Amino acid sequence: MGADRSRTGIAVDAPPVRTPYRGRGRRLPDRADGGPGSRVPPSPAGGRLVFETRVPAARAWQEWTRERSHRVTEVPGAGSVESWVRLVGVNGPLVTFRWTYVFASDGQVLTSDSTLRFREREEVERDLLAHGFAVEDVRDASDRPGREFVFVARRP
Repeated sequence: MGADRSRTGIAVDAPPVRTPYRGRGRRLPDRADGGPGSRVPPSPAGGRLVFETRVPAARAWQEWTRERSHRVTEVPGAGSVESWVRLVGVNGPLVTFRWTYVFASDGQVLTSDSTLRFREREEVERDLLAHGFAVEDVRDASDRPGREFVFVARRP
């Protein structure tokens, strides 16, 4: 079964990628002591949950402008696709933005609106604890220091 590609060239039926940590293809550093990021498998009673979330204080949405995000991408079978993101609005922790895609081949314009909730570290930790997880560590994202938290939690 071949991948069916949308106009953006993204495979929509590709097999899932199986990696220990799937956040943008990064892996936590290895540790020999069995702690977070180690290659020691989790205990049968639980496992580790590792995810990243943006740091609200970094205010990433201030960079979501056409001027900072504009690019033109050559997509096989579709030609040039122009794209950019712009901030639509901020309402407390909710940030709404719009991606715009313009296809040079026919001038078609597609937009995608999204809203992200920027949660403080303490709020995420409280929710993890309330759902039966123990927070083992909260780290900086190695490729975006100060911009994302990486949570390492386990279910005992």
